[in-house]
Amino acid sequence: MAFTFFYRDIHTLDMIVEQFISYVTGRSSIKVWDAGCAMGQEPYTLAILLAESMSKYSYNNLKIYASDYDPPFEKIVKEAKYQYTELERIPEEIFAKYFRKNGRENYYILDDFVREKVNFVLHDLLTLKPIGTDFSLILCKNVLLHFEYNERIEVIKMFHNSLAEGGLFASEQTQKLPPEINDLFEQIVPNAQIWRKK
Repeated sequence: MAFTFFYRDIHTLDMIVEQFISYVTGRSSIKVWDAGCAMGQEPYTLAILLAESMSKYSYNNLKIYASDYDPPFEKIVKEAKYQYTELERIPEEIFAKYFRKNGRENYYILDDFVREKVNFVLHDLLTLKPIGTDFSLILCKNVLLHFEYNERIEVIKMFHNSLAEGGLFASEQTQKLPPEINDLFEQIVPNAQIWRKK
């Protein structure tokens, strides 16, 4: 089972949030796809960051679709119940605001205000069939490195087709955009793999 934690790679996520909010301000429909969400730590981190940064109007219009191919993850994501070791990097005031202890267990449950923004979708990226279209942001981190080179190219092409005009695509720092598809995106920050659809 994949292991990750809340607020992982927070420097990059902060840059994504900054670019994303600038792009979606004033929109009545805001869709995000977190592809390869594992047990939900990343999409819920993103939802928390956006809850703290977006206007109430924009946040009300936000929907995050978190996908993964592993069926056991669905139950974990929907319950949004995590051990403290996965949460300990969250700033104290944010942790207190959005999490409550689950009885006497060493588990904490995410507040519905954030949890209801994330919808789990069972999906295999290598089918090359997207879960939807017109996404404002597609986030795919720590996933593409597991694919063959040509598979990465085809999956990123799928993401490009699934984005709204000018939509954003972000991947992990180690995954540079293959040169064969450089013409599909423009990099919008110099120190992170955050791209805008051309």
